[in-house]
Amino acid sequence: MSSASITHIEIIKLNIPYKEPFVISLGVIPGATNVVVRIHTDLGLIGTGECAPFVYIVGETQETVYELAKQVGKMLIGKDPFAIGERLLEIDRAVKGNPTMKSAFDMALYDLLALRAEMPLYRMLGGSNNKEVHTDMTISIGEPEKVARDAMAFKKEGFPAIKVKLGTTTREDLARIRAIREAVGPDYPIRIDANQGWDTITAIETLKALESYGIEHCEEPIPHWNNRELVKVRENSPIPIMADESVFDHHDAFRLASMGACDYFNIKFSKSGGIHNALKIVAVAEAAGIKCQVGCMSESRFALTALMHLVLARDTIVHYDMDSSLMLDADPVSGGIEYQEAGRWTLGEEPGIGAAFDEAYLESMERISIS
Repeated sequence: MSSASITHIEIIKLNIPYKEPFVISLGVIPGATNVVVRIHTDLGLIGTGECAPFVYIVGETQETVYELAKQVGKMLIGKDPFAIGERLLEIDRAVKGNPTMKSAFDMALYDLLALRAEMPLYRMLGGSNNKEVHTDMTISIGEPEKVARDAMAFKKEGFPAIKVKLGTTTREDLARIRAIREAVGPDYPIRIDANQGWDTITAIETLKALESYGIEHCEEPIPHWNNRELVKVRENSPIPIMADESVFDHHDAFRLASMGACDYFNIKFSKSGGIHNALKIVAVAEAAGIKCQVGCMSESRFALTALMHLVLARDTIVHYDMDSSLMLDADPVSGGIEYQEAGRWTLGEEPGIGAAFDEAYLESMERISIS
């Protein structure tokens, strides 16, 4: 493959309100405050990436991503975009942490490489487009009557499962699940996510209290740093445990797998730093016999399309929490994954990520071009 160079980089703020504010144990999210990165090359190819900062989990905001992306952009001008490993290593050495910001550049570089190869990204990663991918639908924290109504509505829409946000008190969380189970019946799949909202004792107490409600798995029951206690929770829980906020990258995945702390990993580009490290997490999972879920923050359909490519590239990914764009009040994306019905996403055969942002929607957004 002939060499190329980066000529300029666009950095764009992307704001999309939610249809209604989304509530988790860590706080209230009114909408997506994302950042788009476009890497232009002297070959005329343009690679696009999107990231969704989520301050409660990664400590990044749209403003911090936007400012740091300017610095990273200046560093990449004139360099070869197809030497992805070298570019990502340079970014890692220049900026500590900030995986969400890094994920936008990572995504754009992988988009460019697949465009250059003239094939869909999933195929470049060794995958095939032969999976039935149905996302669950997430219910934010609310009163039992409200969450039961939402659950019933999602069941009627055909979603194959729901994920319920918990993480307050045993009594309140039990009331929410009891109301939902009574509404949807005994067999409809329910998953739960405490977002670190419980301490160890409350987690074990709540998970045991929920045993009879047929819960598929529980995400991040206790604070992310408390890996030793997560082992204890898993040992005492009748419900399988999924690591989310405690697994950012492959180093976290290796540590958790070595400790026997969880049954699943939840992979999100905003935590992993993008596709490059996500593939490494999957490799650890494969070696450890751990299955994976892919998840999202507040991404538009563009970043979810990139996530779909990862899903199609690795069989270890068996659960799909890809509902963020369905909660947004606008869809400024063309191409990419298409929503069918019953939570089903499909993807075409366009090269690269295969999606693009609506220029008219982006016109009003703050942006800068680095050259």
